[in-house]
Amino acid sequence: MAENLVVPTMAEMLAQGKTPEVLFWVGCAGSFDDRAKKITKAFVQILNRANVSFAVLGTEESCTGDPAKRAGNEFLFQMQAMMNIQVLNGYEVKKIVTACPHCFNTIKNEYPSLGGNYEVVHHTQFLKSLLEDGKITVKGGTFKGKRITYHDPCYLGRANQVYEAPRELLEKLEVALTEMKRSRANGLCCGAGGAQMFKEPEAGNKDINIERTEDALETQPEVIAAACPFCNTMMTDGVKNKEKEGQIQVLDVAEMIAQAQDL
Repeated sequence: MAENLVVPTMAEMLAQGKTPEVLFWVGCAGSFDDRAKKITKAFVQILNRANVSFAVLGTEESCTGDPAKRAGNEFLFQMQAMMNIQVLNGYEVKKIVTACPHCFNTIKNEYPSLGGNYEVVHHTQFLKSLLEDGKITVKGGTFKGKRITYHDPCYLGRANQVYEAPRELLEKLEVALTEMKRSRANGLCCGAGGAQMFKEPEAGNKDINIERTEDALETQPEVIAAACPFCNTMMTDGVKNKEKEGQIQVLDVAEMIAQAQDL
């Protein structure tokens, strides 16, 4: 379903003398990766339909510094973080929502010590609050009764103990949610964390994303649900490696909610 997406920038809002309720931090993947852009669009679609007052930084947004920090370059991380904090504080940002657990974790836990104090929520938490406030309604629709397994992103799950919000959203879609043997606090990394997303894996017997995809395939899913653009890439590559892309979709929770709303 084609819709005209309305995505105001903080600069435009300021020029109109308005302050948005929330800043949507898009992140590098959501801005530049063709697959992740679809997640960004789905989330914006929901925000527009729910009449949420939000804005993005646009060209003023820079990488949070997460990959630099995880790769061991603390100096570069602090430079990137300070630039972002200067921009965010300049706009007096109070609340940030992001669809990337890496951005979520970094801004929430690592920016405060550098002078960046904000309320930071993951998009699954934000969508859950929209549902609870009655701003959006969801019916099972396309996904009703489908076998779905959910992969916990490391920086959302084990790093920040956000396990319930994405699962509660999936349950609203009336899916048959089937847990992998390694899930929640016992979940397994998809292989993209710690800046591994941007390099070839070290030599070994098996790539970690293949191991994780095998966990997912054991549940015989029709859809592997993710809540992180990096996880989405790694699980999609794993499904392709197993030549199952014809039978199994890898979708972000926001995309599933947006599709269910299309009906």
